[in-house]
Amino acid sequence: MIGQLLKSFVTVALTLLIAVIGWGAYHYFSFEQRDDETRLKGKRDYLEHIETLGANLNDAPDIIFILYDDMGYGDIGAGATRPGPIATPHLDALAENGMVLSDFHSPAPTCTPSRAGYLTGRLPPRAGLPHVIFPSDSRKAFFLHTMTGSDSNIRLPAEEITLAEVLQAAGYHTGMVGKWHLGDHSPSLPNDFGFDYYYGALYSNDMAPFELYRNRKIDVPAPVDQRYLSERYIDAALGFLEQAGAQRFFLYFAHNFPHDPLSARNERLGSSDGGLYGDVLEEIDEGIGALIAALRQSGRLDNTLIIVSSDNGPWYQGNAGGQRGRKGNTFEGGMRVPFIAHWPAAIDGGEHSTAMAMGTDLLPTVLEILALPAPNDRVLDGRSMLPVLQQGTAAPDRYLHYYDGETLFAVRDQRFKYRAAAGVHYATDQMPVAFAVSQKEWLFDLQADPGESYDVSARYPEKLEKLRQEFQRKQAEMAANKRGWVSR
Repeated sequence: MIGQLLKSFVTVALTLLIAVIGWGAYHYFSFEQRDDETRLKGKRDYLEHIETLGANLNDAPDIIFILYDDMGYGDIGAGATRPGPIATPHLDALAENGMVLSDFHSPAPTCTPSRAGYLTGRLPPRAGLPHVIFPSDSRKAFFLHTMTGSDSNIRLPAEEITLAEVLQAAGYHTGMVGKWHLGDHSPSLPNDFGFDYYYGALYSNDMAPFELYRNRKIDVPAPVDQRYLSERYIDAALGFLEQAGAQRFFLYFAHNFPHDPLSARNERLGSSDGGLYGDVLEEIDEGIGALIAALRQSGRLDNTLIIVSSDNGPWYQGNAGGQRGRKGNTFEGGMRVPFIAHWPAAIDGGEHSTAMAMGTDLLPTVLEILALPAPNDRVLDGRSMLPVLQQGTAAPDRYLHYYDGETLFAVRDQRFKYRAAAGVHYATDQMPVAFAVSQKEWLFDLQADPGESYDVSARYPEKLEKLRQEFQRKQAEMAANKRGWVSR
């Protein structure tokens, strides 16, 4: 009797498994991401309008946006509350002679959505890419995307407008070096989204095949020897600066490190008090020093806006700066990241601001610097940081919204952070999988408790209600118009 029941159970289980695999395979091969033709036209119209405006590039700055992968808030001097074991003298010099924001946040706690937010000025669900993506022919892409029946995008939608496209239309020579991670085929490759030149990897350095592209062709086949990755990247960046000549340029330098696995040249190994992680950061800093030296030699350093940040908090290693959480969650440790802005011609050196900001603010900031209009057919979630960078002033009515995937988990103002009722993951070291333990809504006073350790909702019921209302308002807004399209 028991044997017959067991046999029946196995038969049913196998049948269900085969059905799920078959359904998933059908979904995988039939899924096709489609772009919105109406919004594509709106994008073309906007970029053509930018071209006709003819920005005054004589006064405009050159722009370099340096984005680390998984660098923690406390890993460099700009975020650390005290000197740490990792020596980054060139980054420190940029911070000492520029503006440091101590309350700056990535658009998401993981890499793909965060990069979409930085480049488009829109929260990741708005930009249509709220989840991490994998090589389109990989097993992870199959199981994590298609086996769930998800219709989530697998590349940045072509109708999105990137910072590079705006600057290209305004007359900049545009280039990218490093990690893209927004799609591995047209129409969502770097050269499709406004970059005249591209050298780098389409994915994270733990994904296969890890190969390096020069524009649309493979330059270094897989598997790339990552010991020389930093060297290859800085050579490509210096080559781009030389190629730009006298033309105004925008360089997006998105390093794959210190994302795991870590690698550095043999002569670098063991040189940092921060271990291999420190070796990697110090080698990248050396390359940044070479970039700065090239700008200084060409006489362009004073009018170059250099911005340095990270795509999210630290992963397995790295210093979250005493904040709760790490990469992958919406506590501060997952999204509060270092931020340095260096632009001697327009930003006073040696400044520090506690005004909160987010990576979605990058595009609106550049638009204000160049006196260019924003597109009128879509919502930009960011706002210009220029007043903060030049005056250090915080916007009194500002809220930040913390998304992981398509779910809103928290909202905050300058002092308080509201976290809605949600599970908080727990596991001991011997447990192979963590599980979410349900918690009620929380209110943190980040001024008194930057580590998000204590719920003070009972003490500040009016603030709790105000932030709860903002949380609910944002949820309703996104439910009604997630992609943020505006009728014209």
